[in-house]
Amino acid sequence: MRAWTAFGPELKKTCQVYQTLGHGLPRDAQKRALTMCEPVAALAAVSVSSQAAASGGQALAHRHSRSTLQRSKGVREGTEASLRSDRCSRAEPAALRTAPPAPPWATARVAATSSGSTPTSRTRSGARRYWRQSLPILAHYDLRLPGSSDSPALASRVAGITAKYPAIKALMRPDPRLKWAVLALVLMQLLACWLVRRLAWRWLLFWAYAFGGCVNHSLTLAIHDISHNAAFGTGCAARNRWLAVFANLPVGVPYAASFKKYHVDHHRYLGGDGLDVDVPTRLEGWFFCTPARKLLWLVLQPFFYSLRPLCVHPKAVTRMEVLNTLVQLAADVAIFALWGLKPMVYLLASSLLGLGLHPISGHFVAEHYMFLKGHETYSYYGPLNWITFNVGYHVEHHDFPSIPGYSLPLVRKMAPEYYDHLPQHHSWVKVLWDFVFEDSLGPYARVKRVYRLAKDGL
Repeated sequence: MRAWTAFGPELKKTCQVYQTLGHGLPRDAQKRALTMCEPVAALAAVSVSSQAAASGGQALAHRHSRSTLQRSKGVREGTEASLRSDRCSRAEPAALRTAPPAPPWATARVAATSSGSTPTSRTRSGARRYWRQSLPILAHYDLRLPGSSDSPALASRVAGITAKYPAIKALMRPDPRLKWAVLALVLMQLLACWLVRRLAWRWLLFWAYAFGGCVNHSLTLAIHDISHNAAFGTGCAARNRWLAVFANLPVGVPYAASFKKYHVDHHRYLGGDGLDVDVPTRLEGWFFCTPARKLLWLVLQPFFYSLRPLCVHPKAVTRMEVLNTLVQLAADVAIFALWGLKPMVYLLASSLLGLGLHPISGHFVAEHYMFLKGHETYSYYGPLNWITFNVGYHVEHHDFPSIPGYSLPLVRKMAPEYYDHLPQHHSWVKVLWDFVFEDSLGPYARVKRVYRLAKDGL
């Protein structure tokens, strides 16, 4: 939308500030944008259409130029006559030469969260009012060079732990239990496919959410652990990849090979703009900014996680991805031929429901969304770790990615002084609740960095 260019240099400069912070001016938010920009506050109350706003902005620009020329060299007769004939009765507000100040509730909220207390209802109501009138600008940018850690605190913590507790290196070994756990979960889903072939549809969907969603979500987290070569070690990479393909079978769609390809970038370029596909796109942050829309975003998470890499950072298809797809299609055809349509619907529904609005899916939001300023990664030490391969120990996992999930609790137990004081989540269900209803949270609440890649020659 280009109507803001007619409002004069002050408004143009102000709007460019918001665009620099990662947010444009959508058409349906024009009224809110004009309300935030003081030079055209009076115009926003009269009309929100592009044509009316542009005409009003031109009138204000002419008035401003007239006052400037009168103080210097005077105004030409033709321009002065045209300005006198202007019938715009709106008063000219004061020029805004700097970015708008922070809302009155912002200081109180930062102070409350830094002290560990809960913001007051007055603070939250002020935040909601400001949210309705403003544009969500929560993307944070920080320049890091390639190969550097995501934060100085992480680098110092890892160096301190390895220096103080050298025995922690003994935990960097394969987990022999992982392959048996994967085998048990796959067999459980195959047995469930045989059991649901004659169930009513409503009960099939119920068990797909209550049981199959937990199993399939657990299998995707097993694939996450296997992507770090946790099953057979780095010396047997091919075995790890084929175990991931086997764990992928109950999911219903090929997933394992592509996940490994992109998950490496998540650890190497955490929050990297255009590199880490775990970070929501700008369109997601702009659109899913209300409680109802954020709830819809949680329901559709499986689609965003599968389609976002193709839009943000597409990569060439690998041989392993082709093999993963062929094996998955063969398994799906075999299940359909043996037991009919319902088992296939059960598996797909288990994946969509289990990875969507599900209690276990709280870890998607809990891991890296900015619940507190200055903290990018959070851990969860609750009982759901028992069925999720300890993915809740996420700070420990990013500190030592080569340690299998089974051994991550030992990292915290070995070095409690490095982890017990960090902010942590106590409930993934509460994480989802806060994500939907807290105004300060949403897809924009992520740290985004711009990395310099060596191939760019920068």
